[in-house]
Amino acid sequence: MSNAMDINDGNWDSEVLNSNIPVLVDFWATWCGPCKAIAPVLDGLSIELKDKVKIVKVNIDNCMNLAKKNGIKSVPTLLIFKGGKKVDSMIGASNKANILKKLENYIEKES
Repeated sequence: MSNAMDINDGNWDSEVLNSNIPVLVDFWATWCGPCKAIAPVLDGLSIELKDKVKIVKVNIDNCMNLAKKNGIKSVPTLLIFKGGKKVDSMIGASNKANILKKLENYIEKES
């Protein structure tokens, strides 16, 4: 079971666009091997970065409208949103270090 919240058309705006912290959205599919490979990495990051970044998942087979609206052409695709806008993306499976490096650009620095 994933620690990442499942996102659909009904909660997209409230959980992603209106979030007060950066959101990493994992567009995935049940039949996608690389998606299954990065799932544990994203679960770990969702715990590690709990109050700094929200990590959510969109099953493209169940939410084709969201996939189309966000220009998803392959999975896994990771999109990063901040302030309601898409600010970065990664296509394909990636390791924890690469995902963290991208996220660090959008996490508020503690003073």
